[in-house]
Amino acid sequence: MSDSHHETAPADRIRLDHKLAYGLGSLTNNILAAASGNMMIVLNLAYGMNPALVSLLGSIPRLTDALTDPLMGYISDNTRTRWGRRRPYLFVGSIVASLIFIVLWHLPSGMSHGALFVYFLAISLFFFLAYTVFATPWVALGYELTADYHERVRLMGVQNFIGQLAFLIAPWFLAFMTLPVFDDMADGASWLSIVVAAACILTGVVPALVLRERFADFTSASSDRMSLLNRAWYEIWHFAQGFKTTVVNKDFLLLAGATFLVFNGFQMIASFQTYVMIFYLYGGDSEAAGPLIGWFGSLSSIATFAVIILVTLLTPKIGKRSTFFVCIAISTVGYASKWFLYSVEYPYLILVAAPLIAFGLGSLFTLMGSMIADVCDVDELNTGERREGMYGSVFWWVVKLGMALAIALGGFLLNATGFDVELGGAQSEHAVYLMRVFDVLVPTVSSICAIGLIYAYGITESKAYEVRAQLESRRGKL
Repeated sequence: MSDSHHETAPADRIRLDHKLAYGLGSLTNNILAAASGNMMIVLNLAYGMNPALVSLLGSIPRLTDALTDPLMGYISDNTRTRWGRRRPYLFVGSIVASLIFIVLWHLPSGMSHGALFVYFLAISLFFFLAYTVFATPWVALGYELTADYHERVRLMGVQNFIGQLAFLIAPWFLAFMTLPVFDDMADGASWLSIVVAAACILTGVVPALVLRERFADFTSASSDRMSLLNRAWYEIWHFAQGFKTTVVNKDFLLLAGATFLVFNGFQMIASFQTYVMIFYLYGGDSEAAGPLIGWFGSLSSIATFAVIILVTLLTPKIGKRSTFFVCIAISTVGYASKWFLYSVEYPYLILVAAPLIAFGLGSLFTLMGSMIADVCDVDELNTGERREGMYGSVFWWVVKLGMALAIALGGFLLNATGFDVELGGAQSEHAVYLMRVFDVLVPTVSSICAIGLIYAYGITESKAYEVRAQLESRRGKL
C-alpha cells in the first residue's frame, strides 16, 4: 500500500489554537536550552575560565539527566490528578526553572575560578532538575495529542516552527551582552537572564492552561490498597520494566541513535564555528565578529522555518524516512562546503552554508517527534501501556547525554588545537587551521552515519495505521 493514500480524518485534526499552545511550550524549551548553551562563552571570555572547565560545567549537569529524565517520564506517565498526567508539571516546572536561571547568571564577584566552578555547577544542577520537570511532560504531551500519522507531523511542524524563534534570537545574545550600556559582558549576562526568564514563564504556562490530555487516566494498574513498602517496591519494579522495554525497542533505538549523531555532531563543533569566525575571519576581534555570528544564526533560523514547512508538505508524499534522507543529505553538503566558504577577504560568504545546514535540525525534530509517537502506539499494542513520558525522557536523555559529551569533547578539542585564552586575538595559525578542520569534519561524518541508521527503521505509514486500527479495536477511540 502506498504511503500517500491515507487522509487525515477531521476528528483527528488538532485545533490550531491547541497547536499554537503546544508550540509555545517549544519556545520555552528552546529558549532555556539555547540560553544555557550560548551564554557559557561568558565564563571563558568574561571570567577567563579555561575552556575545558567551561565544557565540564556545560556537560556534568546533563549527565544527571540519566536518572532524572527517566524518573520524571515515569512519574508523568503514572500521575493521576484532576488536571491530568502532564499539565501540573508544565506549570510548576516552567516557573521554577526560569527563576533559578536568573540566580545562575547573577554570579558573585571576586570568586576564584575554582570557587566559581563549584558555585555555577551547584546552581546548574538545580536548574536542570527544574528544567526536566517542565520539558519531559511537555514532550510526552505532544506524542499523545493526536492518533493520526500525518497530523503528528503537522503538530511537530508547528511546535518546531514556533520553537525556532528561540534560535532566531539566541545568536544575538553575544551582541546583547556586549552592548555599551552594560559594565561588561558579565553584567550583560545577568540582565539577559532576567529577560530570558520572563519570556519562559509567559510562554511555559500556556500549554498547561490551554491543552487537554487524551490519556489523562491511562496509568498503570497498581492497587491503591498496597502498603507503603509494597507500593514502593512495585513502583521500582514497574519503573525498571518500563525502562527496559523502552531501551530494547529497536525502532526507538534507531531514532535515538540518528538524533544523537545529527544533533550532537552539530553541538560538538557549535563553539568552533564562533571561534573560527572570531579568530580566523576577524583576527580575534569578537566585537567585529558579533554581527556575522548573529546573521549566520538568524539566517539559519529563517531557513529552518522554510525547511519545517517543506517537511510537513513532503512527508505525506514520500514518507518520513525518505524525507529524513533528503534533508540530512542536504545538510551534510552544507557542512562540507564550509571549508571552501570561510574567506578572510569575503567573510560573509560563509552565509551561503547557513540555509543548507538548516535542513538538518529543521527536519530532525519535526520528524523524530512524530516517529516516536508512532513507536508509542506499537508499544501499547505489545504491552497494553502508554509510555510517552518514558520514551520521551529516554530519547531526550540520549540527546542530552550526547550533548554533554559533545560539549565536554568540544572543550578538550579546542584545547587540543592549541587555543590559548591568554593569547587573546593572537592565536596560532595551526590552532585556527585545526578549528576549521573539526568544524567541517565532525558534523559531516556524523550525519552520514545517521542516514545509515534510519535506513533500518521499520514503521511505515501503512504499519502505523494498522497498529492504530488494532488499538482502537481493543480499547476504543479516545
